[in-house]
Amino acid sequence: MTRIVVVGSINMDLVTRAPRFAGPGETILGDRFLTVPGGKGANQAVAAARLGAEVALVGASGGDTFGRQLRHGLSAERIDLTHVAQLDDYASGTASITVAGGENQIVVVPGANMQVTPAQVEQAHTLIACADCVLVQMEIPLESVEATLRLGHRLGVPVILNPAPARKLPLEWLKLTRYVTPNQHELAIMLGLDPNDDFRALMQRAPCPVVLTRGAEGAWYREQGEPIHQSGFRVDVVDSTGAGDTFNAALAVFLHEGLPTAVRKACAAAALSVAKFGAQGGMPQLSEVEALLALQSV
Repeated sequence: MTRIVVVGSINMDLVTRAPRFAGPGETILGDRFLTVPGGKGANQAVAAARLGAEVALVGASGGDTFGRQLRHGLSAERIDLTHVAQLDDYASGTASITVAGGENQIVVVPGANMQVTPAQVEQAHTLIACADCVLVQMEIPLESVEATLRLGHRLGVPVILNPAPARKLPLEWLKLTRYVTPNQHELAIMLGLDPNDDFRALMQRAPCPVVLTRGAEGAWYREQGEPIHQSGFRVDVVDSTGAGDTFNAALAVFLHEGLPTAVRKACAAAALSVAKFGAQGGMPQLSEVEALLALQSV
């Protein structure tokens, strides 16, 4: 069984579905409200577990009601929470999400997630040393992201960096990653370049292998030479929240099969995830991904 360690955020998503996004100063009526587990770290952990991996999470939650609900849900997905700190003096992270027309707008309040420390990452040293792949995002302190990259590199364990929320990163950090998985906007910001530049040119400028997500178009990936395209899978879009997290999780789970296969399976998993409401609600089981791939190969 593939062993995945995720270092990242744990949030409660406060989701409102509306006919469209409100403009500045405007009030509109929504038609549905839900509280659903989220956070990029937790999302990627859940997606990887549903795809058949043995998953452990390194992170932090508050001692509030949300925190208890979040930990219960992660435990139900058979995720190892040994290295998830429960911080009674902090609120759990939240994300206010508006969904309209299959797209979303998100405001994150990190809460306890900002208390994930480099020391906590180092305490997971033995866990990470035994992992097949590590996933890390940027909803935790940057020094903890750096600690994860350096520890994985030192141990020879591949680390996938999902650079979201986007910010410029030291090139030295990027050289420590096995793959970086931005969209075009995130790639440009990460490199300090113009987001209007051709994405293929941006990929060539990165000092590390890049797997670039392109929504319904699929993904592009580059290790050496020219970027290669993997087409997306056509589905009826209900909610795109969590699609990127599903993609990252699948990439990590299937990486041992080779990058082209991993990217194809990641595109299939991400497509399935947008066909249902909620970030974790739409994350597919391994059997669903296999069925979609089999259908597409007919």
